[in-house]
Amino acid sequence: MIYYRGLSLDRASDSRRDPGWIRSQWMRQQCRVFILRDDKSLMHWPQPRMRPPDVIDLPGARVAALVEEFAQLVFLGLDEHGPLFALDVSRHDEAQLAPLVGPYDFVDLRSVGWLLEAQQAARLALARGLLFWNRNHRYCGACGHPTRSENGGHMRRCANPDCARVHFPRTDPAVIMLVEDRSDPARPRCLLARNSRFPSRMMSTLAGFVDPLESLEETVIREVYEEVGVRVDRVTYQASQPWPFPSSIMLGFRARALTDEIDIDGEEIEEAHWFEAEQLLDFGEWGDDGDSFCLPRRDSIARYLVDSWRREILGN
Repeated sequence: MIYYRGLSLDRASDSRRDPGWIRSQWMRQQCRVFILRDDKSLMHWPQPRMRPPDVIDLPGARVAALVEEFAQLVFLGLDEHGPLFALDVSRHDEAQLAPLVGPYDFVDLRSVGWLLEAQQAARLALARGLLFWNRNHRYCGACGHPTRSENGGHMRRCANPDCARVHFPRTDPAVIMLVEDRSDPARPRCLLARNSRFPSRMMSTLAGFVDPLESLEETVIREVYEEVGVRVDRVTYQASQPWPFPSSIMLGFRARALTDEIDIDGEEIEEAHWFEAEQLLDFGEWGDDGDSFCLPRRDSIARYLVDSWRREILGN
C-alpha cells in the first residue's frame, strides 16, 4: 500500500473558482474543518498511546471566530457528508486556541501517517500541502507585492494590478530508487543507505531531486553514482507517491547495478550496504528500540520499494 494517494474527494475544480460558491460551502451546516498549526494537525491521542490517534474535524460554525481572513482557509473538496476545509492557525496565540483545542494535540502527520485510515491520511496530507504553500507564498516572486488567495486556496494572484501574475502550488519531482545487484542469480542483493538526516539505525533507498533538463532515468543514474559511487542501468518505473513534506512527488524506480563497490561522501550519505532479502527479515520497524537496522516508515514509498523487492525474491 502506498499512502497519501487515491484521495476520494470531489475537488470541485470549476465551482471553487467562484468566491461566492466557496462562501456558500463555508456557511453550510455540514461544513467540517481540519485545524493545522505549523504544519501539524489537530488530533486526539490520549495517553497511554495504545491505539492510533483520532483525526479531529470541527464544524465550521465552531471555528468561524478564528477565520480572520479567507487567505488562511483552503477548500479541500466535497465528500458524502459535505464540504471539507482546512484552517491554518499558525499565527494565532495560545489564548485564542485554548477553547478550541481543549484535550487535543497538534501532531505531525509524518509521525503517525501510517497509523491512520488511508483516506484520513490523504486528506490531512492535502491540507498540509495546500496550507504550507499558501503560508509561504504570500508575496509575488516577480514584483514582491502581496498575493491574495483565490480558487479556494488553490491559486494566488499578485495584488499589484500592473503585475497580476497568478501562482499555483508547486510540486517538486524527486526520484527514489531501489538498486539491485543480480550478478550472482543465487544471491540477489539490494542497496540501502542511511542519509545523515535519518535516525541512527534506519536504512532506506536512495533518492534525489530532478535537475533542469534531465530525464527521470538520467536523474536516477546520476543520483546513485553521486551518493554511493555505483553505476546503474535498466532504470524501470515502479510507482509514485504524493509527498507533501513539504511539496514533492516521489517517482519510484528500480535500477540494475553495473558495479558493486560503494563509495560514500560521509556527509549526505553516512552509511550504505548491500543486503540480501533474508537479511531484511531481521530489520526492525522505524521507531522501534534496539540495535538492529530498521526499515523506512510504512507510509513511505521507500518502504513499498523495499517490501516489493523482498517479496519478489522470497516469494512471500
